[in-house]
Amino acid sequence: MSFPAYENYKDSDIDWLGDVPEHWDVAAIKHIVSTPVTDGPHETPEFIDEGIPFVSAEAVSSGEIDFGKKRSCISQANHDRYCLKYKPQLGDIFMVKSGATTGTTAIVDDKREFNIWSPLAAIRCDKNSHPKFVLNFLRSRNFQEGVTVNWSFGTQQNIGMNVIENLQVTRPPLEEQKTIVSFLDVETSKIDALVSEQRRLIELLKEKRQAVISHAVTKGLNPNAPMKPSGIPWLGDVPEHWEVKRLKHVSPFISVGIVVNPTSYTSEDSNDLPFIYGGDIREGVIDWANSRRIHPDASATQEKTQLEADDLLVVRVGAPGVTAVVPKECKGGNCASVMLMRRGDFSSNWLCFVMNTRVVRFQVEIVEYGAAQKQFNIAHAVNFWVPVPDRAEQDELVAHLDKLVGEFDQLQAEAERAIELLQERRTALISAAVTGKIDVRGFALMESP
Repeated sequence: MSFPAYENYKDSDIDWLGDVPEHWDVAAIKHIVSTPVTDGPHETPEFIDEGIPFVSAEAVSSGEIDFGKKRSCISQANHDRYCLKYKPQLGDIFMVKSGATTGTTAIVDDKREFNIWSPLAAIRCDKNSHPKFVLNFLRSRNFQEGVTVNWSFGTQQNIGMNVIENLQVTRPPLEEQKTIVSFLDVETSKIDALVSEQRRLIELLKEKRQAVISHAVTKGLNPNAPMKPSGIPWLGDVPEHWEVKRLKHVSPFISVGIVVNPTSYTSEDSNDLPFIYGGDIREGVIDWANSRRIHPDASATQEKTQLEADDLLVVRVGAPGVTAVVPKECKGGNCASVMLMRRGDFSSNWLCFVMNTRVVRFQVEIVEYGAAQKQFNIAHAVNFWVPVPDRAEQDELVAHLDKLVGEFDQLQAEAERAIELLQERRTALISAAVTGKIDVRGFALMESP
C-alpha cells in the first residue's frame, strides 16, 4: 500500500521536523495539554508487597505500560498524597526523562489505580489533541531526534521538564488526527502480526533444534542400530554398543572456578588473558572478547583452574547447565564461579552438545536450588549420567550436528532479520504519517464498506 504526499507544505522552522503540511499547526507540548506537564514524587516511598502499583521508567516501553515491571507497591496513604500533585488517568502519556531509556513513551490504556515516580513526565492532552496521535508523534524518529539533541548528561542522560514542555509537536485538525490514528492502528497491527509470526517461527526452530540434538546424542544417527535399556528410566533405551557413565568418569577432572574473592585477580589491562564468569557463557559460545581480564602471573597462581583449549565451562549460577567449549583464545586464562571440566579422551564438542540437551538439563533441574538465582553444586554434577558412544561416533555426531545447527542458526538469523526490517518499517510508517510525509486521509474511504 502506498499513499500520496500532501499537495502543499510549509517549513516548520525545526531542523529535526522539516516541512509539514501547510494546513497543520506546530505547537509546543505545553500548548496542547489540558494541565501543565508534571512528574511523579521526588522522594523514595516505603515500598510494600501489596498495595497501589508504583511504576517508573522500566515499566514504560513500546507505547504501553508494563505493570509486570512495576517498581513495587505503595500504601493507599502515600498514593492519596501523591495524587494531590498528579493522579494518572486514561489517555495520559508518560515520557521517561532520565536514564538509558530517556524519551521512551507509553499511554495509560485502562482505568486501574496506580501512581508514578519522578523519572516519568506526565502529559495530558487537551480536547483538540488526540492522545494516541500525540503518542505516535512522540514515538516518531523525528521527535526522538529532537529529544536526543536536547537532552543533557550528568551521571546519566536526562531531559528537563522545561525542555519537554517546549518540544514541538505537529497538530493536524482533530478529525485528521483521528484518521491518522485509525490508519496506524490498522497498519501497525498488521506489522505486529507478522512480527509475532516470525517470533513464533524462532521458537519453533529452537524447539526443533533442541529435539534434533537430543535425539542424536541419546539414540545415535543409525535408526536401525540395536538398542538396550540404559537402566535410567528418564533416559530410556540407548544404542547397544554405547555406555552410560557418570560425568566424573567422562572428564578426567571437574572443579569449580576461582571462588575465593575472584575480583582480587581481575586486571584492568584489556591485553591480559580472558577471565571467564558465568555471564560470558552461552550455549556453545564463550564471549571471551568482552570478558573480564586476568594477568598471566595471577592466572598462573590458580593453576588448578587455568584454562586449556577444549576444556568445557558450565554455568553454575543464573542459567545453570549452559555449557561451552573453551576456545584457543582463552588458553592460559582462568574462570570464576563456573564448573570447569577438563578435556580428555572424548570430543569436547560432543560433550558440549550433550550438556546443552535435556539429558543433562533434566538432572540439573533436579538438584538446583535458590530462589532469586538457580544454581547447583559440583558434588551433584559429577554424578550426572551421560550416554557415551565411542570416540569415532562422537566425532561423527559432531560433524552431523554442526551442519544441522548451522542450518537452524541460518534460518533463525533470517527470521530475526525479518523482524528487524518489519520493526524498521513500523517506525518509518508512524514517522511518515504523524509528520505529514504521507497523506492518509483517503484511508477512511478505503476502509468503508
